[in-house]
Amino acid sequence: MAKPSADLIRGIPMFADLDDSSIKQLADDFMERQFGAGQPIATEGEGGLNFFVVESGSADVSVGGNVVGTLGPGASFGEVALVDKSARSATVTATSTVRAYGLPVWSFRSFAETRPTVLWKLLELLAERLRAAESR
Repeated sequence: MAKPSADLIRGIPMFADLDDSSIKQLADDFMERQFGAGQPIATEGEGGLNFFVVESGSADVSVGGNVVGTLGPGASFGEVALVDKSARSATVTATSTVRAYGLPVWSFRSFAETRPTVLWKLLELLAERLRAAESR
């Protein structure tokens, strides 16, 4: 299976400052996934155990059936799943063929526990997403 490029991983803000060795270690934990147009990648209310980064294609993000955003190459989602393994807060549906990479929560936790800067950036991202959700 293919692994994400270092550039794709570095494009994710919480991983942007990692050294080459850490990027390689992280890349090895991502799993390639393909989704066809109309196929759900994540479903609101269902459990989530993966963080995703989109390599190619596009997907709509919807909450309560209303489209609230679109994701394309380089976009990532599923940060909340990395923290609490709870139900997804949104549905992400492929609008074209999507090639993405999923990072399982168990891989992320052991990786992040030794890298406080990654955890801090994750907290900043979650705070940003919370503010955006509250403003809707």
